[in-house]
Amino acid sequence: MANNHEKYKNHSREELIDELESLKKKKYGLVWDKKNSQEMLDAFVNWENVPENFTSKQFPVLKEVKNKEIETDKVKPTNLLIEGDNYHSLAVLNFTHQNAIDVIYIDPPYNTGNKDFIYNDKFVDRDDSFRHSKWLSFMEKRLRLAKRLLKNTGVIFISIDDNEQAQLKMLCDEVFEESNFVAQIVWRKKYGGGKGSRFFVDLHEYVLCYAKNIVKIDQFLIQRSNEQSVIFKEIDQYIKERGKYYIRPLKSGLAFRKNLIYPIECPDGSEVKTQWICAKETYLRLLNEERIVFKKLKNGTYNVYKKFYEKDGDGLVHPESIFYDLAYNQNGKEELKNIFNISEGRNVPFENAKPIKLIKYLINISTNSKNALILDFMAGSGTTGHAVMQSNKADNGNRRFILCTNDEELDNSGSSKKHKICSDICYPRIEKVIRGYKNPKSEKVVGLGGNLKYFKTDFVGSDSTDKNKRDLVNKSAEMICIKEDIFDLVVDKGLDYKIYQRGKNFLGIIFDLDTITDFKKEAEKHKGNFMIYCFSYTEATPEKEFKGLKNKYVLKPIPAVILRIYLEIFKK
Repeated sequence: MANNHEKYKNHSREELIDELESLKKKKYGLVWDKKNSQEMLDAFVNWENVPENFTSKQFPVLKEVKNKEIETDKVKPTNLLIEGDNYHSLAVLNFTHQNAIDVIYIDPPYNTGNKDFIYNDKFVDRDDSFRHSKWLSFMEKRLRLAKRLLKNTGVIFISIDDNEQAQLKMLCDEVFEESNFVAQIVWRKKYGGGKGSRFFVDLHEYVLCYAKNIVKIDQFLIQRSNEQSVIFKEIDQYIKERGKYYIRPLKSGLAFRKNLIYPIECPDGSEVKTQWICAKETYLRLLNEERIVFKKLKNGTYNVYKKFYEKDGDGLVHPESIFYDLAYNQNGKEELKNIFNISEGRNVPFENAKPIKLIKYLINISTNSKNALILDFMAGSGTTGHAVMQSNKADNGNRRFILCTNDEELDNSGSSKKHKICSDICYPRIEKVIRGYKNPKSEKVVGLGGNLKYFKTDFVGSDSTDKNKRDLVNKSAEMICIKEDIFDLVVDKGLDYKIYQRGKNFLGIIFDLDTITDFKKEAEKHKGNFMIYCFSYTEATPEKEFKGLKNKYVLKPIPAVILRIYLEIFKK
């Protein structure tokens, strides 16, 4: 006992109380040292446990980089690339896209200890005693912000390997709730054996999938493969429209269920009583629809089967939880070599790019909407954006993507040149895929087309002063345009007001309330529906001043509406 007491002799009373309180709150799940694994950028957004001497307390905003805009077709949707720490990007997206995202995919740092995870501007070494705590702190804050972005029908996919798989599963059970766990997919990441560890050759990674609300999501379904379609060999002479079918026994091998046990009358009048795979009401419906087959055995008894038609469920089946041959990491490297015209033998600028086919598959099994919005807030080389554009090309869809990544310099290209992730890799890749490029064989690859806007994170003071509120208003135009998905500036009155347009929808942003009369005159020159944001220190809007405006309109206050969101997500 004396030795146990020695361990805590240097702890203050407050630290001991804090430890006890933490343990009392946690009944089951992860416990890690949050204080000693604190992320210093927390201070920018007033997170709990911010050091008192860190005075630079700010809220994140977005600023567009105009010379990096890409537009090839005004009819197509606008995709977004945000450069900056993904924590700050997620904060802004909580204003612009809360409850709006259909699918999130991320490929976080795996925390291998091999210079793949930077925390507080330093690589986390394998021998760091707070290695796992730092990674969990890093992931927890981002996942909690990401969850708020998902629609009720939304899902998130997270790639991971053995280093943090167990910790990530428990963290996600806590953040998304265990009941919303969908699957843990095993993905074979390479096709060769190669060198392994001391005991096993490492061939796999995982993809964890969680729903925002599992009762709200549809089944995950995919088209049957050629191999899966081979089993459909039989055909009904009189009901050919159903296509070919195969049969499976109706007898059940499941655990005992009383309501599934009943007698079935056979063609000769005899009965077979056992446990079946469906209730009696369902069986009678199947029999009426001629989906039941009786086969007589040599001993005179019958086996009962159900017909499964090729066209049942529109030819769809559930995806399997093991991806054996769905593209490999090597495919991701080859795709980058093609895009950046890198000849054989030279290294790619980004070592760990996921293959396009993997991301496309995850998107396509989780949503059947051609208008889905997909977010990757650890975008790396931009594979997710590429996958979305290829999916649109395949079925003429209008899916959109939002990519978030920092501009960290990489030093793994095998050359003297260092590459910045966002400006040197992710953005050029998306641009080439949109506009077209030449591969190492000098063959021209036709561009997929599309539109992109490039933003950087910026900051305004978070203290509740008039100056900070005014600064937030002045820098809020880009954020509001993103929120309303209206970008074309048609009237620019500087710091008085601005009007943006998309088709018959208009966005008005009024910075100076004294200019409302002029704004109304200008607005009535444009026929359509208006979303109008007005400067206000409170949640109130100047309703009376807008009476008589002929256009249909909705009023919202700024910056109050933005501050409210930030106070919710960064509450102490």
